[in-house]
Amino acid sequence: MSQREWIEKDFYKELGVSSAASQDEIKKAYRKLARDLHPDANPGDTKAEERFKTVSEAHAVLSDPAKRKEYDETRKLFAGGGGYGRGGFTPGAGGGFSQEFNIGDIFGGANAGDGGLGDLFGGLFNRGGTRTASRPRRGADVETETTLGFREAAQGVTVPLRMTSPSPCTTCHGSGAKPGTSPRVCPLCNGTGVVSRNQGAFGFSEPCDDCRGTGSIIDDPCTDCRGSGIQNRTRTITVRIPPGVSDGQRIRLAGQGEAGLRGAPSGDLYVTVHVSQDKVFGRNGDDLTLVLPVSYSELVLGTTVSVPTLEGRVGVKVPPGTVDGRILRVRGRGVPKRGGGAGDLLVTVKVAVPQKLDSDALDALKRYQEAEKVSGFDPRAGWAGA
Repeated sequence: MSQREWIEKDFYKELGVSSAASQDEIKKAYRKLARDLHPDANPGDTKAEERFKTVSEAHAVLSDPAKRKEYDETRKLFAGGGGYGRGGFTPGAGGGFSQEFNIGDIFGGANAGDGGLGDLFGGLFNRGGTRTASRPRRGADVETETTLGFREAAQGVTVPLRMTSPSPCTTCHGSGAKPGTSPRVCPLCNGTGVVSRNQGAFGFSEPCDDCRGTGSIIDDPCTDCRGSGIQNRTRTITVRIPPGVSDGQRIRLAGQGEAGLRGAPSGDLYVTVHVSQDKVFGRNGDDLTLVLPVSYSELVLGTTVSVPTLEGRVGVKVPPGTVDGRILRVRGRGVPKRGGGAGDLLVTVKVAVPQKLDSDALDALKRYQEAEKVSGFDPRAGWAGA
């Protein structure tokens, strides 16, 4: 994409959010659009595929606070008294500059580091046209999602992810030139990607028409990617999810995102993990939790009960006289920790009340009730509501 196109695109409109939208609102809007427009959900629909690429591009800029700030400031600059229209750059009403206008001075000067707005627009407006207009550009970051079972997330798992995204052309390896050939330096701009012209007191640099701002010319383009160096490919990536990943956590895979322009490094892939609930276990940080049903007699007399863990079963001792709701801790049987070891298993005992008893059990329970009264036991002794 050229610098002019980058400025003129309304990324907020592409995502359907306002320019004041929060990061969460931007993320939510992108996820909905990405699900609806993903090529896997719209096989053969070229319009949906193009729209998918557009919203991905918009999200790559607006989800990065630094890129979003640069984008907002630049669009504000060109929309205010100093934007460029069809006739080129137009100074504000106060006009009267005595020197050439150098946009690089506004965004960090001629020696600003790579990746800033001085690098991005220095090739459009500078003195002498020595700055490169369209150097190799790192690929955009890509986001995707996966859903894991509770125990998979706790213990770690390797999952395949099917991705459709721009990737380096496998035929020309990203150069854009037919195998056996190489791009040559553009003779018009000497590889800078820009040509200069003067208009009154102003010096302007514009993208070179011959090389379209790339600084190089491909005489014999690759037939598979048509000289772009990039292809949309569906690929399967094997991702190792580490033990203990939590719901909503993002995992970064370096270099697995969108392909870079002209052989530049690829962006990164961010995988958001969703964890489904388990019928037995819950989770509190690195600790596993579960509720253990017990009978009243087991609480009073004590017992040992076999309970499940992530790695088999263990016996949990319920001491005599245990109260309902007490939490029993089994150390080292929880979720594996990143630095080694594991959390604990927290077992909450919960008395199970029988809904129906036979006559023998009812008679025994009534005899016990009388024995309680004789012994002087009062369950509401000391109760504030008594």
